[in-house]
Order: sequence, then structure tokens, then C-alpha cells
Amino acid sequence: MAQYFHTTDAVRLAYYLDQFTNPWKRASTVIMLHSAMGRSERWYGMVPALARHYRVVRLDMRGFGNSGGHPEETPLTMDRLVQDVVELMTQVGCQSAHFIGNSAGGYVAQNLAMTNPDKVTSLVLFGSAPGLKGSNALSWLPRIAEIGLRPFLAETISQRFQVDKTDPGLIRWFLDETAKNDPAYIARFVRLMLSLDWSDQLHRIGCPTLLVIPGDEAIGAVQSYDAIRKNIRDVTSIVYEGQPHNITDADPDRCVKDALEFLQRRFPES
Repeated sequence: MAQYFHTTDAVRLAYYLDQFTNPWKRASTVIMLHSAMGRSERWYGMVPALARHYRVVRLDMRGFGNSGGHPEETPLTMDRLVQDVVELMTQVGCQSAHFIGNSAGGYVAQNLAMTNPDKVTSLVLFGSAPGLKGSNALSWLPRIAEIGLRPFLAETISQRFQVDKTDPGLIRWFLDETAKNDPAYIARFVRLMLSLDWSDQLHRIGCPTLLVIPGDEAIGAVQSYDAIRKNIRDVTSIVYEGQPHNITDADPDRCVKDALEFLQRRFPES
């Protein structure tokens, strides 16, 4: 069930807490940040295995899922999205955590690691480059305005899934879930991410980082991940060959296996 807290700018955010660790041991916290057009429920395939080893906190970022929207008269900024996570950590009594971010959720996690390094023990990034600048995402907005969000996503589904290898039920569910988003807010969110590029700041990330790259990336370009591999000092990268952008949706079992292997190898006592 969703739990809620109010941010310092009076937006009501939803989060979920899952934990099935050994009760006599102290568990480290993993915070999961979803993609644009996403919500916490989209992590369903990864949570069970993670929650056996960690206290797992999933945030519905502002404007998504069960969280409140962002007033149009208030500027939407990366600093505000990062502050939401800082305030979530206070809410759940967590000074530092491992972060798993998918796509835009990873953008927020990267910026948190740069600005608040003491709060980020490690980063696991799935399909998450240093922003959307230079991607094809600008072309999404007029097409969404023309035909609607669900038809647009159906039209471009091959950029996200290997359609011939994916359960049609998963694709239908994905389309239904993403169609619940407010197109106007999606446009604001995408425009923000298109305006940002922090490639030249990635050297500020000092924590161990796992970068998982979709080998058949079509939302951006595979080369856009090079800045992370070159500029984060302690980075391990894996390429999922032949996979389009939505790797956490398409293959959550592989994703959680790689995340756990990384976390348990680098933090064996956590």
C-alpha cells in the first residue's frame, strides 16, 4: 500500500516500502526511482528478490503514479526532483542508500550523487545516460499532442521492446499503464530533461556505479553512455545486446540478478 508525505513545497508524494530481510539483522536501504511515464508498480519484477536482502523504498516521483502533480505556475527543475528524494530519505529515516534508477529516475539519482554524495552509497543505472539532450525525444511531443499518448507509444513500441520476443500481455499492460499519465505534465518533464546535460559533471560521482546499457538503444544513442563510462571513476558497465530501451520492463529477472551481484560483490556486509 502507498504511504505519503508532503514535500516542503506542499506536494503530496507516494512511496512504497518492501522488506523481507532476516529480522535479526540490520538491512541497508535501496531506493528505486522509475522512468519518465513510469510509476513504482513498474518495478514489480525486481522488488521480490531485492526485498529479501534490502529494505526497498520505491518513490512515485512528482506528477507520476499516486503522487501529486506539479503546479504549472511553479518551475519544474532537477533541483526540485533531487530535493524530493532528500526529503523522502528523511521521511523513511535513511541517511544514505543504494540507488537503482531507470532512465529518468537514473537522471535524478545521478544528480543526487553529484550534489549530495554522502547520501548515495552506490548507483545502479538502467538505460540512464546523462540526460536527454541530443536525443530524439523532442519529436515525441508534437506527435503525442496530435494522436495521444497511448497511440504514440504503440506506434513507437519497437524503440522500447523486442516486440517479437515479448509477451503481448506485457506490452498491453505497459501501454495501459503509461496512458494513465497526464500528457501536459509529460511534455513539461521531457522538456526539462531535454534541456539538461551534466556530462562534464560526472567526475563528481565517487560512489561505485553499475551502468546497464540497452544495446539496441533507440531513445537516445548507445554512444551517449560513453560519458558515464569515461568520467565516473568507479564504474562497471554491462551491455544487454539487442535490447531496446525498456530493459527493466522486458527482463526484470536479468536486471535484478545483475543489480544484486553488483551490490553484494561491492558491499558484502550490506
